[in-house]
Amino acid sequence: MWKLRRTDRKRGSRVSESNSEEAQKREIRIRRHFSFRLNLFFFLTFGLFSLLIVRLAYLQFVEAAALKDQKNSLGTAGVSIPPIRGNIYDSEGNRIAYSTSTQSLYYTLATGTKPEEGRALAARLVQAFNLYGDASVPALTAEEVFEKMDFKGRVHYPFQQRRIKTGLTQKEIAYFSEHRDEFKGIDIVEESIRQYAPDRVAVQLVGYMNKMKGAKENLAFYKNINKNQDDPALKYLDSEEVGYDGLELMYQNELRGRNGYKTYQVNNQSMIVGDAKLTKPVKGQNLYLTINRHVQLTAQQAIMDQIQSIRQSTAKQEKDAQPTTGYAVAMEVDTGKVVAMASMPDYDPNVWQGGIDSATFAQIMPFMENGTIKEVYPPYDDPKERAQHPTSLVPLGSTQKPLTILVGLSEKLITPTTTWNDPGYFPFGAKGHETEVQNASRAANGTLTPTRAIAKSSNAFMAANVGDALFKRDRSKGVDVWDSYMKRFGLGVKTGSGLPKESAGTIEYFHEAKAGSAQSALIYASFGQQGKYTTLQLAQYASMLANRGKRMQPQFVDHRTDADGNVVATFQPVVLGTVDFPNVYWETIEKGMDQVPVQGFEGVQYSFRRKTGTSQQQGVGKRKFVENAVFIAYAPAEKPKLAVAVVVPDGGYGGWGAAPIARKIFDAYDATVGLTAAGPRAP
Repeated sequence: MWKLRRTDRKRGSRVSESNSEEAQKREIRIRRHFSFRLNLFFFLTFGLFSLLIVRLAYLQFVEAAALKDQKNSLGTAGVSIPPIRGNIYDSEGNRIAYSTSTQSLYYTLATGTKPEEGRALAARLVQAFNLYGDASVPALTAEEVFEKMDFKGRVHYPFQQRRIKTGLTQKEIAYFSEHRDEFKGIDIVEESIRQYAPDRVAVQLVGYMNKMKGAKENLAFYKNINKNQDDPALKYLDSEEVGYDGLELMYQNELRGRNGYKTYQVNNQSMIVGDAKLTKPVKGQNLYLTINRHVQLTAQQAIMDQIQSIRQSTAKQEKDAQPTTGYAVAMEVDTGKVVAMASMPDYDPNVWQGGIDSATFAQIMPFMENGTIKEVYPPYDDPKERAQHPTSLVPLGSTQKPLTILVGLSEKLITPTTTWNDPGYFPFGAKGHETEVQNASRAANGTLTPTRAIAKSSNAFMAANVGDALFKRDRSKGVDVWDSYMKRFGLGVKTGSGLPKESAGTIEYFHEAKAGSAQSALIYASFGQQGKYTTLQLAQYASMLANRGKRMQPQFVDHRTDADGNVVATFQPVVLGTVDFPNVYWETIEKGMDQVPVQGFEGVQYSFRRKTGTSQQQGVGKRKFVENAVFIAYAPAEKPKLAVAVVVPDGGYGGWGAAPIARKIFDAYDATVGLTAAGPRAP
């Protein structure tokens, strides 16, 4: 027993020693791990502090300026103020378009608002307008106010404010400000309103304005206008109104001016803590046009009077005419200045102020576009009826013939003394299948020279001696030769005016050469039936005949001034191209134009040259053909000063339907400016 217990004690002692060694080893491992972690901690801490020091140094020495600017920007807030638009004046300094400051009442359509609520609000607004508004201004009805609210979104986007009334009186402003909570969605806004002369001077040429929000969606000019624009004074605002057509669009950058800006000092909670700082907007430049108010208004009235006269006429030259529109352009021969550009009927552009209701838009839509520079459809509500009448783009008719003779002379197809017996027609085509080109009423004119062919307006002479002769010499290449002359005289190319939406016209002789033959294309083109051109193109062409070959760029702006009246840009005549012919060629056509019979110029006190045109269009709707009245002229005959082109679609014979309009334009210019060096002629 004793031996066993002694053995156990020895074993216990060995176990205890073993445990002690294990504990010591564990403690050593723990100390090593702790030391490693401590070293790692100090290393990481050192690294972080090093990075922090480097970053602080970078911020202080590299990014300090940028951070300072950022601090300042974050410490301010504000709103842009739209610029004040420059004015547009006529040639004598009378206002045509101008901006005025006014207080307007706007309505914002809240989501979920029912039309019944809108009608109720409209009725209460009208009551307030009647009580506190200007009694001399025509009163609005509740229905008109509701239309302006545009619940159907026909004119405005859902988020856009709708202008209900402009020119609020002080009583109206006070009342609506005091009772704002009673008129949900109503705001009073101080704004610059674009006003247009009440006598409607060159409405479509001047153009109109609309909201930037809609403009950048519909016009390429505005789509990226703010891209890469760092100057806040030049950035466009969605709330501002911008030029949408005509000169308002063409000179948008010059007219606009520069934004103002109202800034506030704010704290980190965006609360205003300092006084406001105002940077006033800069007014845009003013345009002084070449348009002469008296000549312009005379042209506009002359067109409307002539349309009415034609529709009531029983003369055979006008008995089948059904005109509804008319166009005229008067252009100075040596400068290119356009003194009148009339597209009639027109409309009152003041309806655009703040947007218009759908009913008004539908009413003015047929008259918004400028028919002197592009194709415009006649103002018929019924599409089927509209298709029965020609557009503003019509063939030249016999106004082509002076140029046809010049082509024939230049290409040596004829000489100034060529003679040809005119039987009243010219047949062409395969034998037994000939097509006849006939004169008006198939008149047999007998022996004709080029000069007499213009005076007698012989289709047969032009067809035989120029159109057919050019084909027989050059075959299909003759069409290219013809085209080159047309374009040199501005027919089939843009005039260079720069006006938005200007058309180059419609060339038809290439299509006829493919669908029919090069022969028929040249023959029909020779008397003005293979191209449709604008009235501005015809005026430019007429001025080239007058100045013997200088193609002048049409000009609408004489000069521009800044807000203080200082001239910043002046007009300079621009010659786009020249055509050099011997004097005898020009004299050949001039003598012919001297002899063209015309109505409406009886008792005229100045010399003038002219060419009438009765351009026929076949297959206009169900009508067999339509006759358009076309007329070009310049005066005085010697040292020409003014060229005029007139087009009355569906107006009958050019000498009857269009010439009397030109006479009134020449008279108005003579009385105001003067056709001779002596100045204006006494009435």
